[in-house]
Amino acid sequence: MKKTLFAALLVATAGLASAAEPVKVGFLSTLSGPAAGLGVDIRDGFQLAMKHLGGKLGGLPAEIIIADDKQDPNTAKQATERFLKKDKVDFMTGIVFSNILLTVAKPVFESQTFYISANAGPSQLAGEECNPFFFNVSWQNDNVAEAMGKWATDQGFKTVIGVAPNYPAGKDALNGFKRYFKGNMSDELYTKLGQLDYAAELAQLRAAKPDAVFFFLPGGMGINFIKQFVAAGLSKDMRLITSGFSADEDTIKAVGAPLLGTFNSSQWAHDLDNPANKKFVADFEKEYGRLPSLYASQGYDAAMLIDSAVRLVKGNLADKAAVRRALEKADFKSVRGKFRFNTNHYPIQDYYLRVVRQDEKGRITNKLIGTIFTDHADAYVGQCKMPK
Repeated sequence: MKKTLFAALLVATAGLASAAEPVKVGFLSTLSGPAAGLGVDIRDGFQLAMKHLGGKLGGLPAEIIIADDKQDPNTAKQATERFLKKDKVDFMTGIVFSNILLTVAKPVFESQTFYISANAGPSQLAGEECNPFFFNVSWQNDNVAEAMGKWATDQGFKTVIGVAPNYPAGKDALNGFKRYFKGNMSDELYTKLGQLDYAAELAQLRAAKPDAVFFFLPGGMGINFIKQFVAAGLSKDMRLITSGFSADEDTIKAVGAPLLGTFNSSQWAHDLDNPANKKFVADFEKEYGRLPSLYASQGYDAAMLIDSAVRLVKGNLADKAAVRRALEKADFKSVRGKFRFNTNHYPIQDYYLRVVRQDEKGRITNKLIGTIFTDHADAYVGQCKMPK
């Protein structure tokens, strides 16, 4: 009888110890170099969500382990190995660039660790390489560019030249634009990833004289391109259009007035009228002294998604199937409003048109203009045979 009681007490004590273990999140992002602003915004959005959640995930203590990938695949591999083998994280998130994500995806999935993407959305993981341990709370890379392709068609542009870095997200972006642009995409200029001097590309644009230039150049790449484009006088001869990545608060802060009048697309805007977004924007400004970017909004939603899943499974993260089902439910209030996952674990959501203007406070920032797509899904979901 005493042995039975003692055994029962041991089981109960073990259960309490297990419940006290923190939920571990490996946050890997680009936190240094020309693209650091993107990773910093994702991190700050994630950390604001953690503050709103009282430092817990699903009501359990949380440990967020942060590492800088330095926009380098080898550095990302090393950090990922530490997260998986030494820290034994339950979730990973934070990666900005698709080439980095594709580099570390295999070991993450093989370890049965859930990766919650707060930015990178490569077509490979939306289609044939979709995985039950991958969830994306931002967009599939093509989507935001698809919205601008439709808008450019609606505006009657006849010829457009695309400019993007030569890496997976750059190719996805131009493919997305072409998918919905009904005019002539007369050329595609692929630059080096991380390139900061665009003299050669600007000379090609001057000679070609398109109606518009669609560019996808996140971080320091876009900042330099816009400054050089305007300084070269090309803004007088052709319209510059982009997705939100290259006309968001990080770029606006660095470029300023030359961005005024630039139209761009996004799945989020800081003036979206819903309670979750109003609280997020107000508290982000108070906490960090700046307006949040779309990157920050995605970092915030990534934390809220993880919180919702941990809560639904009551902290039982060992039950991977249950965690997956909980993530699929997406039972959280997204700052973008309505949000749901498609069968490939990419969002089905609305995409908006924004324009860079000066607001009533004298700030140069984006203003929401209207909706381009409603309940928009990515083009690759039909190729996804999601493993059970």
